[in-house]
Amino acid sequence: MKKISIVSLLLVVLLSACGSNGAKESNAEKSTDQKQVEITAVGSTALQPLVEAAKEDYVAEHPNYQITVQGGGSGTGLSQVAAGAVTIGNSDVFAEEKDGVDASLLVDHKVAVVGIAPVANKDVGVTDLTKEQLIGIFTGKITNWQEVGGKDQEIAVINRASGSGTRATFEKWGLDGADAVQSQEQDSSGTVKKIVAETPGAISYLAFSYIDDSLVSLSLDGVKGTGDTITTNDWPIWSYEHMYTKGKATTEVQDFLDYLLSSEVQNGLVKELGYLPITSMKVERDAQGNLK
Repeated sequence: MKKISIVSLLLVVLLSACGSNGAKESNAEKSTDQKQVEITAVGSTALQPLVEAAKEDYVAEHPNYQITVQGGGSGTGLSQVAAGAVTIGNSDVFAEEKDGVDASLLVDHKVAVVGIAPVANKDVGVTDLTKEQLIGIFTGKITNWQEVGGKDQEIAVINRASGSGTRATFEKWGLDGADAVQSQEQDSSGTVKKIVAETPGAISYLAFSYIDDSLVSLSLDGVKGTGDTITTNDWPIWSYEHMYTKGKATTEVQDFLDYLLSSEVQNGLVKELGYLPITSMKVERDAQGNLK
């Protein structure tokens, strides 16, 4: 009986040692899998709501990730990622469209499409403009809403800052390349929305994701900016939402970018927040504006 007990004791010790080694190996593997990852994404305020919402869901499932999302405009995002100051540069425009940015250093990751529309204070008395009238307002040739069928009220143009991708897209496709008149400028889409909603006679432009009932979204030549009219380019004021990396993304950063392109996000957050999934587009547009 004593021999059996000694043998049993030895077996217990050996099994415990194996189990301990296995646990150590498992913990080591887990530690490797859970290495800390820091990502900073800076730039477009039009894209910011989507990246922030996706970040919250992603970090909940991947607690080893620390993701910081900031605005500042597309120009800021592109210049900072090209300089290596941030992990991702968020932009409403192609890097090739930005002066002073070496696009050859950057890798483009398109994650959504954003529509942009002219918006006005709800009390201006206008819901539709012709393209010519829109250009006239933003170039300073039309200064009173009465001139376009609205109230006898002075028009207050609110612009985005010169580095804004939203502004670049709006001027290119909404104003046919014309430069907007000098006026009050704001860096943030959220600030523009608040000012237009609270300022009598105000007009500006916003990504669909920022437009709600506090403003009037103006149609152009009888066409309203919607997801459907964007997919066919009947509403031409739209852009891709780009997330640029300097060179090829690391595996960890690519995992986050792939999550943004997953069906879960494309058919969920992208639509819920007013963007269009990349796959819904019936046309493609390159940096030169060519359609195919």
